[in-house]
Amino acid sequence: MDIQTKPRGCTSFKVRQLMRRLSQHYDAEVSQSGLKTTQYSLLSNLKRLGPVRPVDFAADLRMTASTLSRNLQPLIAAGWIEQSAGADARSRLVTLTPAGEAKWREAQLHWKAAQQKLNALLGVQRVLALHQLIDESLELLGTDDSPDLQD
Repeated sequence: MDIQTKPRGCTSFKVRQLMRRLSQHYDAEVSQSGLKTTQYSLLSNLKRLGPVRPVDFAADLRMTASTLSRNLQPLIAAGWIEQSAGADARSRLVTLTPAGEAKWREAQLHWKAAQQKLNALLGVQRVLALHQLIDESLELLGTDDSPDLQD
């Protein structure tokens, strides 16, 4: 058995390969609800945060306000998210609508199916180890002040 003493290849490339495969896996399931995985994520995070100012929502997601606005437009057009007046005349709030809550519940069933299939494919122990490795790596890499991590 050949034991490597140092990493070979580009770590960024390997992580991107894994991310593409994972995205394809989740997209295949979640798309059955009529949503993209990224849209499901927006609905999930809005459900978690409750009514929130777009600027705060974007900061929580670590993306720019313009990227968030662009990504919210199809969800607003579908009636799953609404914008309303905030505390003053200049501020706005984004909120999950009852239709958005129903769409989130529908998509969540597909997301759970994708997660269970992934657990079966990789094995629960490997998924747990992957989560731990990701969490530790993120902690070691520290925080990044640039908001465009999800662009």
